[in-house]
Order: sequence, then structure tokens, then C-alpha cells
Amino acid sequence: MSFGNRAPRGVLRRRTPLLLAGAALAALAGSAVTPLNASAAAAGCSVEYDVTNDWGSGFVASVKITNTGAALSNWELEWDFAGGQQITGGWNATYDQSGSHVSATNVSHNGTLSSGAETTIGFQGTGGGADPTAFTLNGVTCDGSDPGDPGDPGDPGDPGGPTASLVGWATQNGGTNGGAEGQTVSVSSASALVSAMQRSDPLVIRVSGTINLSGMNDVASNKTIIGAGGARITGGGLDVDGVRDVIIQNLTFSNWADDAINVQEGSTNVWIDHNTFTTGYDGAVDIKRESDFVTVSWNHLDGSGKSMLLGHSDGHTADRGHLRVTYHHNWFDGSQTRHPRVRFGDPVHVFNNYYYDNEYGVASTMGAGVLVEGNYFENVEDPALVGYASSDDGDIVARNNHLVGSGAIETAGSVNSIPYSYSPDSATSVKSIVTSGAGAD
Repeated sequence: MSFGNRAPRGVLRRRTPLLLAGAALAALAGSAVTPLNASAAAAGCSVEYDVTNDWGSGFVASVKITNTGAALSNWELEWDFAGGQQITGGWNATYDQSGSHVSATNVSHNGTLSSGAETTIGFQGTGGGADPTAFTLNGVTCDGSDPGDPGDPGDPGDPGGPTASLVGWATQNGGTNGGAEGQTVSVSSASALVSAMQRSDPLVIRVSGTINLSGMNDVASNKTIIGAGGARITGGGLDVDGVRDVIIQNLTFSNWADDAINVQEGSTNVWIDHNTFTTGYDGAVDIKRESDFVTVSWNHLDGSGKSMLLGHSDGHTADRGHLRVTYHHNWFDGSQTRHPRVRFGDPVHVFNNYYYDNEYGVASTMGAGVLVEGNYFENVEDPALVGYASSDDGDIVARNNHLVGSGAIETAGSVNSIPYSYSPDSATSVKSIVTSGAGAD
């Protein structure tokens, strides 16, 4: 079986560090190794295998590969599962599985690994059991040393975590780690959740069951809020207000009385990822009042009304120079408007989202600059609008989008350059990629 790109979710649950490399043609027991050309031959490497989310019947894993030997122009990582696990989707590599044996081959953007360079791949799978205990890279068994210096144990790298899959504006300004430096707590009641969110120390908060909130509830800096499978927040919302470094993942929001998630008052470095939003009073994800460096990724908006507002009002000119946000791989599924509705922010990056049966997709107003790239629009009356309602026009640059039964994309002016690296999927494949990967478990 082969698997294409999907994005990961979750936070660290268990880690198997494996230091790789060295012996000339050693391979995993029972596996055949196809010789590779000289430029691909591995001299040494290390691997760190992390299960980032585990809900019993399935899991998400991140695999960090560090090249401790000579430069590589392409690579193939192989291992055997010990517990009957089966990969159902992956990202940053092409995966093939036969029985328990798995091979992961580089894709175009990560094939070249100079000495000391690293890349992270990952996948979602079913089943459970023991983690892999042996890997080979280009046919060489992994133990972490460089054959040219057998006494050097290599560098196992940083412990990793949810930022392995982070793309976009939240990677800037020092990056976004949430509560990764703190302890992990589990909550299943509104009082426990609110108390944990408002603690001053870094914290990973694991949410289980259905939690009924009232009103908007503050989230302090350095927090990761992640749902166990099926976790739901209803009635109220999360207020990310004047803070830094917040990650919100794998939650379903419903029947919110104000906003589901409100990012405001200069909050920075926020990542909103792999959540599901049904219907509520106002915005599903609103970002405003000088907030900045935000990524909104792999969310499923299922019938929402006012989906995603970016910018408080036409009169709030203090938003100029802020509101730099990336929206990617979101599924706007019969949701009505604001995907997003943008004021002032430039550049705002909207790429590889799937729009289905919406009133309008993107609106750029009040001098905003929006790059609309590689999206799939299906049955969308107005995929992108220059200006909206009584707001002054903004700018839109559009490229490589795919339209099915939809109106025209309006464009105007120019947009500031995107400062971070990213690898967009082909627009024609976005529908299948996003519908199979977006939303909460």
C-alpha cells in the first residue's frame, strides 16, 4: 500500500529514541534492501520515533531523521512494526507497507540531507503495541554513530513535539511550542479545564469527554490544549487574549454563545489545528486587535455561519502591520461566509483549503493583502472578493487554484512576500487530501 500526504495532530505521548548508523550493508531481519546509487549511500544517521497521539484503536507518529554521515541526495527509511500496526495516511514521505514491513521514501522537498541535517516525517495508523526498535536508512542499520568516527554517538536531536507539522506564520517570531516545556494534565470537567488554562506555568492540557463552558474563558501563555478522541467543548469558547505561545488541537466545538476561539489583544504565536467546528452564535475562529503570527490548519468547519474573521473593524487601524496569518488545509464544508474575511493584514496566506458550497470564500478589505493559492473551490458563488459590504478594497493575488461549479476569483494589486518555507499540494488533489485529514478525531 502507498500513502500520500496528510498532516499530523496531537502532542507527545511516548518516545523511542533510536541512534542510528554505521555497518555497511546491514538490513532489518527478513527485509530485502535494494541497492541505491552512491550519492544516496548512508554513512550514519539517527532516528527519533514519537507517538504524538494515541487513542487506543489508532495513533499518530512522528519520525525525526538526522543525517550524521555524508550528504544524501535521496533516502529510504525502513522498519518493522511489532504490534500489527497499519499505516492509513502519511506526510513528508511516500509510504509502502507489506505486512509488518514499512518503507518511507523521501518526497521532492526533503530528499537532500547534508551532513548534520534533519527532516521529520509522520503518519497515522491503526492498531497498537510495541514501537519499532530498529531502522535502516538506505540499507544501513541505525545506531547513531558515524563510521568515520566510531566513538562519536551522534546527536539524537531535540525531543520534538507538535511543532513537527507546523507550517506558516506561527513558525515565525521565535516559533510556537505551546506548553511543550511543562507537565501534562488531564481534565474532564469545565472547572478543571478553566483552572488549567489559566495557570501561569507551561502546560499540556489533555481534554476528554464533553465539557460545557459558559461564556469566553481565558487561555494563558504557553499552553497546549488537546482533545483525546471525541473530546468536545460546547456552550462557550476559548479566549486567547494578550498572550503568547498557544496550541489548540483535536477538539470539536459546538453551540458556542459568542466565539468558539477568539484570538485578540496582541496575542502572538498561536496554532489552531485539527479541530471541528459545527454551529454557534458568532465566529468559529476570530483573530483581531493586533494579533500576529498565527497558523490555522486542518480544521473542519461543518455548516458554520460566520466562520473566520481576521481584523476587528474598519475603524481599528491599529491592526495595520499585524494580522499575519496562514490558513491551510481547512475544510469549509457548507459553511457560509468569512473563510476568511480579512482587514489590514498583509500578507495573509490562504493555501490548499477545500471550499464546498459556500456563499463566498475569501474577502480582502481595508488594504489587506491576501495570497490565495492552490485551493479547491466547489460550488462557491464567489471564491474570492476584492472588497466586501461597506469596507474599502484590499488586494488579492491568486495562483494555481482549482474551480468546480464556482464563480470567478477577483484579484487586484499586489501582496507582500511570504517569508517561510512551505510545499503546497496540487490544487486538484486538495479535496481528497483535506476531506481525509481535516477535523478532530
